Amino acid sequence: MEAEVLSKPSTLADTVFDQIRTAIVKGELAPGSKVNEPQLSRQYGISRGPLREAIRRLEGCKLVEITPNVGAKVVSLNIEQAIEIYEIRESLEGLACRLAASRATAEDCLKLRQLLANHEKQIESENGRLYYQKEGDLDFHYLIVQLSGNTRLFNFLCGELYHLLRLYRVQTSSGPSRPEQAFKEHHQIVDALENRDEELAEMLMKRHIAGARKTLINQLNQ
Repeated sequence: MEAEVLSKPSTLADTVFDQIRTAIVKGELAPGSKVNEPQLSRQYGISRGPLREAIRRLEGCKLVEITPNVGAKVVSLNIEQAIEIYEIRESLEGLACRLAASRATAEDCLKLRQLLANHEKQIESENGRLYYQKEGDLDFHYLIVQLSGNTRLFNFLCGELYHLLRLYRVQTSSGPSRPEQAFKEHHQIVDALENRDEELAEMLMKRHIAGARKTLINQLNQ
């Protein structure tokens, strides 16, 4: 009889890390704000040791900056960094979408449609004000990169940079009319995947990200 493989249990630091990361990505902890350890310790019912471990991991995700003798603060959003990140996204996610168009099955496309249907309900519940996608398999962009079948591309876009990318994406998703527009563009991308039109799929993804970049830069300039 084969031994049952048990998943590694989550520690308290893991749980708090996930909770704080989500709070940063959603903007509940504002960009540039100081990470108040006593307040977070009370809020999450956790001692300083596991909390500091979680904060160090957030630094590794590029969501927190730690300065010796000063402490930690949430990363600030700035135009220069936004342009750099979105230039990377436009090029590499465009490539991922091209590759996905050559590989995606009918079942894959159906999964994307179902995901978008759930997202549409969320947009309606928020009265069109927000298009927030949870991480991993609940994230349209994550699934597209996954469908590319390119491990190095996946590790780059969905590894170290992933949550910083999400932080910027959430900022653009709250712009006027942006949620509805992004949702329409996502459906057009799936249309291209279903038709196995690699060139169109890449073009649509690049145009989609270029539009998000323009929205973000306009918001940061206000």
